[in-house]
Amino acid sequence: MAAINAVKIFSGSASNYLAKDIAKYYGKDLGAVTTLKFSDGEMSPSFDESVRGCDVFIIQSTFPTADNLMELLLMIDAARRASAHYVTAVIPYFGYSRQDRKDRPRVGIGAKLIGNLLTAAGADRLMTIDLHAGQIQGFMDFPVDHLEGNAIFVPYLKSLNLENIIFASPDVGGVVRTRNMAKFFNAEMVICDKHRKRANEIASMQLIGDVKGADVVLVDDLIDTGGTLCKAAQLIMDKGANSVRAVVTHPVLSGKAYENIANSVLTELLVTDTIPQKNTCDKIKVLSVAELFAKAIGRIRDHESISSLFIKY
Repeated sequence: MAAINAVKIFSGSASNYLAKDIAKYYGKDLGAVTTLKFSDGEMSPSFDESVRGCDVFIIQSTFPTADNLMELLLMIDAARRASAHYVTAVIPYFGYSRQDRKDRPRVGIGAKLIGNLLTAAGADRLMTIDLHAGQIQGFMDFPVDHLEGNAIFVPYLKSLNLENIIFASPDVGGVVRTRNMAKFFNAEMVICDKHRKRANEIASMQLIGDVKGADVVLVDDLIDTGGTLCKAAQLIMDKGANSVRAVVTHPVLSGKAYENIANSVLTELLVTDTIPQKNTCDKIKVLSVAELFAKAIGRIRDHESISSLFIKY
């Protein structure tokens, strides 16, 4: 029989590699789950141990979104029906986060829909890192622990001892995120203002600010095809920068992303393991979020402040 309010950590199929490390840092074995898959694509996950009265943490990033999200929802529902005391959905990469508003007629707001689905499945809490837009937290009808990738990236960047560091936002929408990163270094920031013809296709880009002689760090929450980031890096080098590197939390890396990065002027691309690498590239360095999530789970268990995990200016 499971102990009352005992913490149990489980993983969906997509994030087993990360969940194992989170459980290891937390000091527990990963819980046993079996997911049956039928020939028509339907799936049926089940817990192979009791969760009655337990605080259950289910780890699953949503990439690709459909199957992994459905598996997560079914696991939340299974935990609730098995009398779990508290169910936290741990979603390191929150899919559909780019659909956070109506930016054109007759479209849905995907991030809000995901929030509704998590509520309907029975989730009590959401833990994630670096949402595409902070207001997505308001789409949830339960507490959200929004962790910051700065806790991982800032120590690494400081270890490089870059003399004239400047931070750059690859678009206007990332200004707040970039300014927050720059504050840790008391550094200036510049903006790459882009105009798109359509999704994943840039018509024009211009640089707002001076980067001559600087070691520039581009900051973004996710990288998809890499087109924007690589074009911004080239523009920055053309404007006289000494070097340019990028820090991006979620490495979606679709299409020709690896090729684009390898052929770019980027010195390195820093990413986390919220999404596993599909390929290899000498310019990509992966930093793990496992310890950060394990500490957050411990603070939730002990009813302590999550903000204590955020590094201070």
